[in-house]
Amino acid sequence: MPDSFFRFRSAAAIFAGLCVALTVPVYAQNAPGPQPAPPPPPIVAPADTPYPGTISLLVDATNTTDHVLTVRETIPIKGRHITLLYPEWLPGTHSPSNPVADLAGLVITANGKRIPWVRDAVNMYAFHVELPQDASTLDINFELLASLDSKRSRISSKFADVTWNSVLLYPAGHFSRDIKFEAAVRLPEAWKFACSLDVKSQNGNLVQFKETTLNTLIDSPLYAGVNFKRLDLSTGPDNPVYLDVFADKPADLEITPEELQYHKNLVVEAQKVFNSRHYDRYDFLFSVSDSVGQKGLEHHQSSEDGSRANYFTDWGAGVAGRALLPHEYTHSWNGKFRRPADLWTPNFNVPMRNSLLWVYEGLTDYYGNVLTARSGMRTPEQARDVFAQIAAGFEISPGRTWRSLEDTTNEPIASAHRASPQTWPSWQRSYDYYPESDLIWLDADTKIRELSEGKKSLDDFAKLFFGIGNASYVTVTYTFDDLVKALNTVQPYDWAGFFRTRVFEVNPSVPENGFTQGGYRLVYNDNEPEWLKKAESVRGVSFATSLGFSVKSEGSPDSRGSLDNVAWDSLAFKAGMTPDMQLQAVNDQKYTATGLREAVLAAENSKEPIRLLLKRGDEFVTVSLDYHGGMRYPHLERVDTTPDRLDAILAPSK
Repeated sequence: MPDSFFRFRSAAAIFAGLCVALTVPVYAQNAPGPQPAPPPPPIVAPADTPYPGTISLLVDATNTTDHVLTVRETIPIKGRHITLLYPEWLPGTHSPSNPVADLAGLVITANGKRIPWVRDAVNMYAFHVELPQDASTLDINFELLASLDSKRSRISSKFADVTWNSVLLYPAGHFSRDIKFEAAVRLPEAWKFACSLDVKSQNGNLVQFKETTLNTLIDSPLYAGVNFKRLDLSTGPDNPVYLDVFADKPADLEITPEELQYHKNLVVEAQKVFNSRHYDRYDFLFSVSDSVGQKGLEHHQSSEDGSRANYFTDWGAGVAGRALLPHEYTHSWNGKFRRPADLWTPNFNVPMRNSLLWVYEGLTDYYGNVLTARSGMRTPEQARDVFAQIAAGFEISPGRTWRSLEDTTNEPIASAHRASPQTWPSWQRSYDYYPESDLIWLDADTKIRELSEGKKSLDDFAKLFFGIGNASYVTVTYTFDDLVKALNTVQPYDWAGFFRTRVFEVNPSVPENGFTQGGYRLVYNDNEPEWLKKAESVRGVSFATSLGFSVKSEGSPDSRGSLDNVAWDSLAFKAGMTPDMQLQAVNDQKYTATGLREAVLAAENSKEPIRLLLKRGDEFVTVSLDYHGGMRYPHLERVDTTPDRLDAILAPSK
């Protein structure tokens, strides 16, 4: 063919392409946009009606090597369709935190035949099953794959924490109190266990528990292990309380008579505060271990607690974390027996709302610290130092200038969706409804004492609010108005306004009225408390109130000098320091915590800046901090012109 034909065809193709290019946008502009695909049908809402029959559950905890719990469950069924739920929202975590991603190997059968299941396309915790016409029960098998990381795991070769919420499925459409379970657990040979559930039978390493409801089952975790000691803390036959201790080594179970008395005092002091009990028997399930992660989670008749292996054997090193058991014990009254109305849900897959966590957790944290002092677990000076540290932390945290304390009660839910830890917690704010509420409730306590001329205290409120229904453990909910009404009954005051300005409004001022009303003021000096020195090997070294950063504990040579935190807008922050750096040298000398502390103290009498060499990845950075103010350890100093109300709060009850 002649070349002219090819030239003509090429020109035609170009022309046609231009026509298409011009017409496509016109078509797109006039065409209807995409519409959403219809969502799957909603999962049936829970109703307060009994589920027919009893679900049997067997958990095999013998595979401690792989950290695997094997589950077999049998559910009686009726009808042609069932939706099974894996618990999502857990009381105590206040968030959708149950690890559904760790569930594996799910197989469902009926009449010996395998039945397909379909996970809900929107709700990852729901599984839909079409049932055979002639089936009366479903057999469910799966594995729970626990973490192998010792810092996160609750299973080791010598210990296991069985949380029932992670090893069961339950039928949708019912309140959790209307679903009955009969649970059993198979333990490794020769292991001991502790659990607040009543035992039906025990045959070797197979333990069968009496029938109970789903809500009670999930609220009754089990600890088991090789090395075990049970300590009786009971105040009498009408108030049985036990400290069930599991350890890595038998030597870690040894407790001195003085330490045992402190724990007995805790039960006595709590009874004096709340003047009631809301459990048949209370068990502190307590691991003292370096091979599993530490923990603190409340339950109505028990608590999951975990500390380092030296909890008893190096008593002086644990002052900072000593409030763990008092805090969780207080939750039996505040959080379990009485609970904010929007935190109570009919089952474990209905979202919780956390608006009153500053009461649920904040008031509990306050009484946890108070009971720690009253029981003798901390000296009065140590207790005052803890309150001083809380206030000092907020004095260097500018996040209070933009975010209210009430908004931090959303943090458990927000953190559940956060891919990585906060970079700047002093600016972002985190779980501040715990420590800041300590200061607010101290303010309330000292205000009641001031207005009543010492005749009333927050303890009177605790008795009134939590002391109802003695021996009952049926949850009673409360609202903000209920709280204010009870406080006004004890001591008339504008309590609604009191909390509005401190909790609900953005308030840059640190709430330190409790100190001044209590007869103290916050001061800073170079005197480091002995208990804080002993804690540095675990908690790291803080220069937060001076230079504006803290350093991680030196667990290994690779972690030496790694920054743990840099306070927003601090001296270190303005110098360009970030939390991903590692300290290499101080004033041209290899970094040690002692060396940096000596440099800070020496700078008080010098005009020379403190020179730091830091490393970020492969980059080395030098900064100079023109600082001459000393270490600035926070303390509370007595003011004689005001009655000593704080020490009266911390003293054992009369």
